[in-house]
Amino acid sequence: MSETREFPVPAAQDNERVDLVVKEALGLSRAEIKRLFDEAQVRVDGRVAKKGLSVRAGQSIRVALPEAQPRAAVADASFELEILHADETLVFANKPAHRPSHPLRPGETGTVANALVARFPELGAASEDPREGGLCHRLDVETSGVILAARTRPAWTALREAFGQRGGVDKRYWALVSGPLADEGEIDLPLRHHPRHPDRVEADPSGNPGAREAVSEFRVLARAGERSLVEVKILTGVLHQVRAHLASVGAPLVGDAIYGGPAWPGLDRFFLHARALSVPHPVRGAPASATAPLPPELLRVLGEAGIPVPA
Repeated sequence: MSETREFPVPAAQDNERVDLVVKEALGLSRAEIKRLFDEAQVRVDGRVAKKGLSVRAGQSIRVALPEAQPRAAVADASFELEILHADETLVFANKPAHRPSHPLRPGETGTVANALVARFPELGAASEDPREGGLCHRLDVETSGVILAARTRPAWTALREAFGQRGGVDKRYWALVSGPLADEGEIDLPLRHHPRHPDRVEADPSGNPGAREAVSEFRVLARAGERSLVEVKILTGVLHQVRAHLASVGAPLVGDAIYGGPAWPGLDRFFLHARALSVPHPVRGAPASATAPLPPELLRVLGEAGIPVPA
């Protein structure tokens, strides 16, 4: 059975390619996106769209999907997921590296959302898209650390709004970078999808209407030679923001080959950890927060680099 999804082009994606807008809205793979356009299953304002078409904010996109999404992420308790804090409304979890945030295909397992739904079944009905399992945001597959889910639809809606506002939540990452970097500073550089590599972004200070506002604040926590452990607070939420911003100022993440970072022996991921997250509690109003410890593989790298772990 097919399913039709219809949504407007967000203001933040004005003048962006329609295939990128669809990809971000539906969380589909590049192969799935290509198939939809090859089979003329995407329409903009009622007309069949080619994937390179630039769309404007407010235009209506209609996508005919080949089969309906599942009612909820499949429960999967096959891997251990550390719960950092839970109350009647929120669940903060410690996402391990190499685990996707949520499934992209019907029946897919092994994601954080699957593990959360196994532990808290009500999460399956909390988010607008049931495959997200109540998650209020996403982390890259290789990124570890704090991730947040809501246990009710009103809480999920309120938190999604907070994540969508500049400075609406306090998100802090720890990254190990290589290259010269000031003790602290702000990176205010719009980011856009790379025209030849849709799965990555690049800094675009020229004011291109397809670029999205991106602001990061950083401070160095410790140094050893040319490497620095940096805390980054992001005021906006753009794909790969921390990775692209640090690379743009000549300090790419260790292990991040896509953005020019050097490899580290035995490290099969880039060094990026969602260290802390604080959000306005959707019921109580006061901030709710959680902190995730560095995983063993990142502690090992710091030890080998001669960088002390901050208290």
